[in-house]
Amino acid sequence: MSRSILDETHIHPSIRTVIAANHADIVGEVKAAIARNDIVVVGMAQNPFPRKARALLKSAGLQHAYLEYGSYLSGWRRRNALKMWTGWPTFPMVFVKGMLIGGAGELQKLIASGELQTLLNSARTG
Repeated sequence: MSRSILDETHIHPSIRTVIAANHADIVGEVKAAIARNDIVVVGMAQNPFPRKARALLKSAGLQHAYLEYGSYLSGWRRRNALKMWTGWPTFPMVFVKGMLIGGAGELQKLIASGELQTLLNSARTG
């Protein structure tokens, strides 16, 4: 199943640049971190779930990069660009070898099943 996203042919040419440039810096920062690290957690202050994801990784002895953008009251517009880019609606966003695996709950399931280690042993995607 593929994610439904508005096709560029249905976006007026005069606004395509605006859409492409909308908070492109934050997306670029995350892409750069993903390129440099096997595991990246993207979160926000005051949210307990990024802390949970980081604690799970620490308990499993796995190093990761952590990027934090704002809090519930700040930075939400910039974070929205990440949500639109990934299609993932919540934080944290956890990437393993370039693949978005979900949030803290999905990470916990992958650790418990052993699939996280399989992903770490596989080739990088994208």
